[in-house]
Amino acid sequence: MSTAPALDPALDPAHTALLVMDYQPAILALLPESDSEALLGRMEKVIADVRARGGTVAYVRVGFTEADWAAIPPANRSFAPIAQHRLMHHADLDTAVHGRLAPQDGDIIVRKIRYGGLSTTDLDQRLRDRGITTLIIAGISTSGVVLSTVLDAADRDYRLYVLADGVADPDPAAHDVLLHQVFPSRAHVLETAELHTLLRAD
Repeated sequence: MSTAPALDPALDPAHTALLVMDYQPAILALLPESDSEALLGRMEKVIADVRARGGTVAYVRVGFTEADWAAIPPANRSFAPIAQHRLMHHADLDTAVHGRLAPQDGDIIVRKIRYGGLSTTDLDQRLRDRGITTLIIAGISTSGVVLSTVLDAADRDYRLYVLADGVADPDPAAHDVLLHQVFPSRAHVLETAELHTLLRAD
């Protein structure tokens, strides 16, 4: 049985980034509308709090070009159907960051073409260039972008926090297993209400 790391008493915003991942209309549509509205409301507050305290906000979105579709092999069970049906074009409005969470000047924005937020982007380098050592992870879905990014970021030695009420999944059972049995061995799992007290201004 995994043991959760001890929760640190505070976060240093200067070395912390909030990852807002796949908060796009096309992906939010996979959830019940009431869940989407609640998630967007919580994330609006979290983003504002991180910005106010001097932290970095980084947006990850999924979107494909014609070349990206062409490069997806038929053996890829997750992404071959997306290529076949030409879904999630990078210029479609449904693949933009949701308007309620719109990026601002100084934020990081990357576009990915697989599940993880780091593997097909330059996000890792851009975070390290800013001295980021701690990541607060929010995203949809828990079993997709969140799982892949947590595993990858843990292997890259980031200190990780997963916002339990800032992630969601169309499969509630998978969501619960990941939050309670998988993530705690690699990340602190906390609610958005707890985050405010952990952030400190230097």
